Amino acid sequence: MRQFDLAPLYRSTVGFDRLFSALDQFVSADAVPTYPPYNIERTGENAYRITVAVAGFTDSDLSIEVKENALTLKGERKADPEKRSEVLHQGIAARGFERRFQLADYVQVTGASLENGLLHVDLVREIPEAKKPRTIQIASGRASATPTIEGSVQQAA
Repeated sequence: MRQFDLAPLYRSTVGFDRLFSALDQFVSADAVPTYPPYNIERTGENAYRITVAVAGFTDSDLSIEVKENALTLKGERKADPEKRSEVLHQGIAARGFERRFQLADYVQVTGASLENGLLHVDLVREIPEAKKPRTIQIASGRASATPTIEGSVQQAA
């Protein structure tokens, strides 16, 4: 795979650190973890769900943290001192993990649930009213009319 050098871009831009870090992670496929497997689904117009296969983990073994625009899922199985069986074949992974997801602006975690060995994390994109597109009314050719923010027309006194 061909490596891209983003260093020249770092030298000539200001404030794009997060973008270039994401590009660095994207082009270096060797650093991408594959465990545990996960799905990302769109469940509505502005709703999403991340489903992570966490067989063998309990809710006390898992943690979910949101900081800035990053969602971090961690799993660490605690050893059971009472279990003293001898494992003849271990095909079910029991190792800990940390999986990070970069969230877009205005994406919030609304809840999480664990069922049948799957961790579901629900997200919603809530754009503030001030950031939503709005339609501006065009006033007629009368010089005395002034448009307001709501788009209605007021007559000048």
